[in-house]
Amino acid sequence: MLKLGVPSKGRLQNDTFKWFQSRGITLKRTGSDREYTGSIDGVRGIELVLLSAGEIPQELAKGRIHLGVTGTDLIYEKLLLHETQIITVEKMGFGFADLVIAVPNVWIDVNTLHDLDAVAAQFRQTHGFRLRIATKYHNFVRKELREYGVADYQLVDSQGATEGTVANLTAEAIADITSSGATLDANHLKVLSDGVLLRSQASVFASKTANWINLDNTISELCAKMDWKELVL
Repeated sequence: MLKLGVPSKGRLQNDTFKWFQSRGITLKRTGSDREYTGSIDGVRGIELVLLSAGEIPQELAKGRIHLGVTGTDLIYEKLLLHETQIITVEKMGFGFADLVIAVPNVWIDVNTLHDLDAVAAQFRQTHGFRLRIATKYHNFVRKELREYGVADYQLVDSQGATEGTVANLTAEAIADITSSGATLDANHLKVLSDGVLLRSQASVFASKTANWINLDNTISELCAKMDWKELVL
């Protein structure tokens, strides 16, 4: 059986179900809200696997599911070697969000990552500890800041309400996902002019490590339904 992993709850699940429905494939959740079971109608030989969006990258990388729906941001954060582990099959056109670096509005002279690097060095000299950037995207943010040459900072973990960490004095800047920017504005934060590290959206990904043997008929039927030319792994 070909295993398709989709988010187990929330708006991302609802939008995913609608997206597949528009292509003639019905995804259904079965059982109670506490049971992560489901079914698929419209294509033979596919098993629906309900997982948290954050689990799907690892399940793809380990080959336990063949296809998975999740955000680009989670792929880049969870899979540092994602180029060797998965491919992007199709961008789905929803779940848009940007992973950004934002600083307080009152930092009028800090508008670029180069400025942030300079401030970070000065901050350490003045305060005796590194400038703190609150985020839950430790791997990806560290990689991107290294490429931009930003040093003398430390990442502090924030799994929720990241925009509030600056006002709460637990961080001086943030790296977080934003869609409208309204929460950043409400917390008096601004995105650096070159501070959009990633433009994310929900996408269908395929595993390069899963066992695709004896799935040719299912793949052909799925590709025809989805208007995919083929799955090149």
